[in-house]
Amino acid sequence: VQLTESGGGSVQAGGSLNLTCSASGYTHRTYCMVWFRQTPGHEREGVAAIDSDGITNYADSVKGRFSFSKGNARHTIHLQMNRLTPEDTAMYYCAADYYPWIQRAEKTCTVGVSPHEYNSWGQGTQVTVSS
Repeated sequence: VQLTESGGGSVQAGGSLNLTCSASGYTHRTYCMVWFRQTPGHEREGVAAIDSDGITNYADSVKGRFSFSKGNARHTIHLQMNRLTPEDTAMYYCAADYYPWIQRAEKTCTVGVSPHEYNSWGQGTQVTVSS
């Protein structure tokens, strides 16, 4: 599975950005997609997750400010980030886990799942928020 990200950039505190992640090369139609972010010297942390049923999960730090929407294209997701703060500054990565429909009940699609559980990653997009 190949993931392509776009939409990062630089904004002032209080501003908004929209990140896009598009998947290709998948075999199955069932998936979990997660946005992680990482700052130098820190582990990647999950901030927002969505599965192919549209069920979402957000980190406490972004609840009420970040929200998902599905794109018009299949397997494209958009993360709308509002009321950004300097603490949101990070490299943002899209990750995905594609699996057979029959395995749905075995999967957990939340921001708490370790990044090591994901084999498919985008190249990353930088988000910088200035005060």
